[in-house]
Amino acid sequence: MKIRLPFMKKPPRVAVVPLSGMIVAGGRIGSQALNDAGLAPVIEKAFTRGKPDAVALLLNSPGGSPVQSSLIAARIRRLAAEKNVPVFAFVEDVAASGGYWLATAADEVFVDTSSIVGSIGVISASFGFHELMSRHGIERRVHTAGKDKSILDPFRPERKEDVKRLTALQQQIHDSFIAQVRERRGNRLAGDDDLFTGDIWVGQAAVDKGLADGIGHLVPVMKSRLGDKVEFRMLGPRRPLLARFGARVLDDAHAMIEERALWARYGL
Repeated sequence: MKIRLPFMKKPPRVAVVPLSGMIVAGGRIGSQALNDAGLAPVIEKAFTRGKPDAVALLLNSPGGSPVQSSLIAARIRRLAAEKNVPVFAFVEDVAASGGYWLATAADEVFVDTSSIVGSIGVISASFGFHELMSRHGIERRVHTAGKDKSILDPFRPERKEDVKRLTALQQQIHDSFIAQVRERRGNRLAGDDDLFTGDIWVGQAAVDKGLADGIGHLVPVMKSRLGDKVEFRMLGPRRPLLARFGARVLDDAHAMIEERALWARYGL
């Protein structure tokens, strides 16, 4: 047990917030999932409890919901400004797509030599089942009020006008993503044309592109900034009781497959 006298100077403190998993609108029992509602208490506590000298984000996310990514990043920036606390991001395996959006909430971003960073783009994936249904004599019956209500229905042939509409929507989200990166990274970004194509970079290449500020890990970087006596306080959301015992039987199977596929894009 540590005893500190009132007149003794407290050592620097860093609140550490793990941000690991797919970014989704609402968590799932037994799985790692990031969303603003679930993370709000943790992020608030990181900036307000014990007057931290810095907040460190431990990032490991392949992305997910652009809206949730924006909400989480905006919450971090609001509190950082209100409390005048610097924010550092430390990328582990991957900070791609929405995961990199979260990284832009930090004032400085550090990566491992093998971290995967980038994928500044928007993707939408689905399947087409109309030919399979036709071969098996299955008839699709859909009745709508509004001609575009069944846009991109996977059970009918793809329509050019549907794809055009989807592409326009994706471009709006992509533009918002680009604006976020430009605002937060500023003149640190390289002027390359391929920066916002959805490409990814590893380690030092991400630093060279201006997507990260250096190669470094949590403890040594924070000690170099705040001294050897710096203290770390790990924060994180409470996991549901079933999740703590490893029960995943209530998880949605489709969501689990989607999450696994997203991680697999980066070889993880």
